[in-house]
Amino acid sequence: MQHVEILDKEHFDNNYYRTKPARAVAHFIDYYWQTKFDHLWELHPEGFSDALFPNIGYTYLINLGTAFTMQVGKKKFDMKTDGFLPRHQAIECFHQAGNCLFGIKFKISPIVFEKKVNFSEYTESIFPLSYLLDKQVLDDIKSADTFNERVNLLNGHYHTIIKKFEGSILPVNIVSEIIDHCNRNMAFADSIEDMAAKYKISSRTLQRYFEKCTSLSTKKTLQILRIRKAVEQMAIDPAGFKITQYGYYDYSHFYKHLQTFLPRPVLKKLNKSLKVHS
Repeated sequence: MQHVEILDKEHFDNNYYRTKPARAVAHFIDYYWQTKFDHLWELHPEGFSDALFPNIGYTYLINLGTAFTMQVGKKKFDMKTDGFLPRHQAIECFHQAGNCLFGIKFKISPIVFEKKVNFSEYTESIFPLSYLLDKQVLDDIKSADTFNERVNLLNGHYHTIIKKFEGSILPVNIVSEIIDHCNRNMAFADSIEDMAAKYKISSRTLQRYFEKCTSLSTKKTLQILRIRKAVEQMAIDPAGFKITQYGYYDYSHFYKHLQTFLPRPVLKKLNKSLKVHS
């Protein structure tokens, strides 16, 4: 059994906790999440998988249960502990009884203030989380009794870091504001030169900001945002979906772009879903 993000909305809505971060850390964190699968094992004794479309940013995965398998692009990784997961490729997590995961979905991690981390080097695999999150914080997350306790703990932890380094926050603000603006206004075709000029910096400097904060170039970030938005509307409202609204010339241009982001089984399920709704 495979569940696909956006297409299997009921599964992701009902079987995951998800909440937005505190306002003070919202520039950095998209949301916190945690699985709630205990009632599913009787229905799926052999396990199931959850597949996610490419996204921007990255996820800190904290393992609260048994081992699991994570596929990043075409590579599979057997995970017994905690991991740092880049999100610019399609991913699929293969769950078995006893699995329980807690995650922090970042736009940009405040770790960039504390350590010299080049996130553009963290792109093709899932990596150990120990370097990016203090052991004491990890231990506190795992010993907390509830999802809300974990969320409150991390809101406080990251708020403390941000306050300590608030004088160094300009690059993060610029990247975060551009992402929010483009996502909100469908401005995925804006030129990088115009974006940079708005902040009185060079396009090279803007590119460096994006790679430092997100691991991706400005263009790649906006392409991922665009394709996610397009797939979401196409799946929810295929009749109202307009190619040109997302800056595509025609359907073949859009579909060619889609094929570069989705593995074949997910693409096949998306096509099947569209035929059902058409």
